Amino acid sequence: MDRATLDAAYNNSAAVKNSAQIVAGWQARSDRVRAEHLRGLDLRYGPAPRNRIDFFEAGKDSPLLVFIHGGYWQMRSKELFAFLVSGPLAHGISVALVGYTLAPEKRLDGIVGEIMAALSYLGARASRMVVSGWSAGGHLTAMAMQHPAASAGLAISGIYDLEPIRHCYLNEKLQLDELEARRNSPIAGPAFSKPLSIAYGTNELPELRRQSEEYSKAVPQAKLLALPEHDHFTILEELASPAGSLTREVRTLIESR
Repeated sequence: MDRATLDAAYNNSAAVKNSAQIVAGWQARSDRVRAEHLRGLDLRYGPAPRNRIDFFEAGKDSPLLVFIHGGYWQMRSKELFAFLVSGPLAHGISVALVGYTLAPEKRLDGIVGEIMAALSYLGARASRMVVSGWSAGGHLTAMAMQHPAASAGLAISGIYDLEPIRHCYLNEKLQLDELEARRNSPIAGPAFSKPLSIAYGTNELPELRRQSEEYSKAVPQAKLLALPEHDHFTILEELASPAGSLTREVRTLIESR
C-alpha cells in the first residue's frame, strides 16, 4: 500500500461516519456510571498522572475483568469507558479500567511497562483476572498475556503486527522504529499457554479484520470471534450489555480457569 492507502486502512473514525456521535454517547453514559460509583475511582498504581485505575467492585472475592482503553496509544482515557462495566457487574464480575500515559509523552515500550505495573497492582485483588481491551487496548491485552497475574485474555478489535503502524499516520506520535515495533508486536512475541479470545466486527476495516485473523493463526489456543454486523465502535455494546456476546465470553474465560 502507498501512504495514503495505508492511512485510510487504519483510520477507524473516518470509516465509521457516526463515530463522533457514538463516542459522545459513551461519554454521557460513562459520566452517569462514574457518578454512581464514586468509591474506587482513580486508584494510583504508578507515579505518572495517568497511572490510575477505576475499580468497580462486584463483591468480595469476585473475579476481575481488567479493561484497557483504546485510542491508538495516543488519545482517549479510562473515563470514557465506564459505560462498559454494567455487563460484567451484572454477573458478579468486578471491573478495573486502567489508565496509562499516551504517546508522544511516552514511547510504546513505556506504555507496555505501565500496563504490566497496573496488572501487578491488581494481582493482589483477585485470584481470577481476565485482561481485555479494545483497539490499542486489544494490542496491550495481547502483550499482557506474558504477565503472571493474567489468567486469560479477550482482545477486541486489536492491532497485533505493528509494522503497518510504523508506516502510516499513527507513527507521527508513536515514533516507532523497526526494533521497537518488532518487540511490541504480539504476533512476533513469545508463546504462552493462557486462553485468549480474539474478537472483531465483520463490518470493521479489512486491515483490522486481517490483523485479528492472522494473530489467531499465530496463537494455537486462540478462539476467534467474528461478530456479525458490528463495526469498530458498536462492537463494545456486546461487553456493555449483560446479555452481550463479549460479556458471555468473559464469563467463559473466567470459568475456564
